[in-house]
Amino acid sequence: MAHRLLWPIFGVIAAAVGMAVAHAVAAAVDISTSPVLSVGSAVIDLTPTPAKEWAIRTFGTKDKAVLVGSVLVAATLLSATAGLAARRRLRYGLAILGALVGAAAVAVAVRPAAAPADLVPSLTGAVVALGALTVLARARAADQRAGGRRGVLIAALALSVVGVSSAGTGRLLTRLRLRQDQVDLPAATDPAPVLPRGLDDQVPDVTPFRTANRDFYRVDTRLDVPILGVDDWTLTIDGDVERTVVLRFDDLLRMPMIERDITLTCVSNSVGGPYVGAARWLGVRLTDVLALAGVGSRADQLLSTDFDGMTISTPLALATDGRDALVCVGMNGVQLPREHGFPVRMVVPGLYGFISATKWLTRLTLTSYAEQEAYWTRRGWATDAPIKASARIDTPRGLARLDPGEVVIGGVAWAQADGGVAGVQVRVDGGPWQDAHLGPDGGNAYWRQWFHRWDAGPGSHTLAARAIDGAGRPQTAVRAEPFPAGASGIHQLFVDVG
Repeated sequence: MAHRLLWPIFGVIAAAVGMAVAHAVAAAVDISTSPVLSVGSAVIDLTPTPAKEWAIRTFGTKDKAVLVGSVLVAATLLSATAGLAARRRLRYGLAILGALVGAAAVAVAVRPAAAPADLVPSLTGAVVALGALTVLARARAADQRAGGRRGVLIAALALSVVGVSSAGTGRLLTRLRLRQDQVDLPAATDPAPVLPRGLDDQVPDVTPFRTANRDFYRVDTRLDVPILGVDDWTLTIDGDVERTVVLRFDDLLRMPMIERDITLTCVSNSVGGPYVGAARWLGVRLTDVLALAGVGSRADQLLSTDFDGMTISTPLALATDGRDALVCVGMNGVQLPREHGFPVRMVVPGLYGFISATKWLTRLTLTSYAEQEAYWTRRGWATDAPIKASARIDTPRGLARLDPGEVVIGGVAWAQADGGVAGVQVRVDGGPWQDAHLGPDGGNAYWRQWFHRWDAGPGSHTLAARAIDGAGRPQTAVRAEPFPAGASGIHQLFVDVG
């Protein structure tokens, strides 16, 4: 029985060594060409929208780690099958293993910005994996003839060393390449006013008035953090324009810079969810960038493209209606972090990120919705998606056990599309809505903190909060899921006092 178990182990070792070598080669040239990451990205693209939303709700920002883990589990099972097949005939095992690594190569090749050289990591990994299975099979055959096990043990140990060292090399290279270029950002010619002091120190556990870069949410389709430099970065403006323009990073820095405090929200954010953050952004007005090329008369869509071919569509009318839409280079007083779009990203206040907040931006194309479909448009998401007004309760936490007496209820609220937050109201146990105290005002595009003092009596209670926009309208109580145009409804939670 033990000798039969060797064969699935052979298949797993061979595939693992091949993947480790392929990942190390990708880390040395371009981590996005890693077959592991490419297969994961392909799975993301093929996953139905309801399943994606479930993954985000269930796993939060760990959804990518869960996805990569699932891909590795599936690869392990298939490679074990290859090993079992090789026990009968080596060529059968090699065929299955070849199909496995071939699928990874296809995933690399179909990436929007793929080039022939991108296949080098996958092909290298394929050669190593097939060679490893062949070595193990022949070592096993030699041991059977000699009546021992030494050859298999030596081969397995040697291959394991290759796999472990390759994996370590890949991690080291990735870490070294992630060291960010240091950029001297210019001062804003139109700086933002001093942001007032928030309620951070007055209301325990309330969300900070400004979100630190390290705490800012990240939701996108990438499994890796792109490694881009400023020296070879360019931004192309083309399509329905008078002339195609290509900007280098220094060209962008020489343009007039403005600074704005803006809250961003992900369309996948459920009612009361965490995918919202507020920061100070530095960049060039989007309209100034488009003016360099001269906007034509046919376009109704601004199609933005990242370095790897990912596309996002923004209604041109909303991108150019006077709001402070930015081509950003800075975040909270420093250059953009890699995970938030370095070297350049878009930020458009009042619109959900999936139609406005392209990270790692390299192209702006003036076109129409009839001519081109962006990534999310093809998947049925809305093309016009203003951020919906909402209030979130940060404290107390849902299902918390509280002592009787004064309890401070607090949180944040946003209403960018309708003149900012004019008020927040709180309701306890379905009773009348009561006005909460508002924190300082950071502008219509920025959220506001709020709090309400509640004399809590014993028992189980339901707490709810709603935002009031600048026109005096309360946020809608109608429940809607994130798909296709953003969630809505009143955030409420339950606490126990006693």
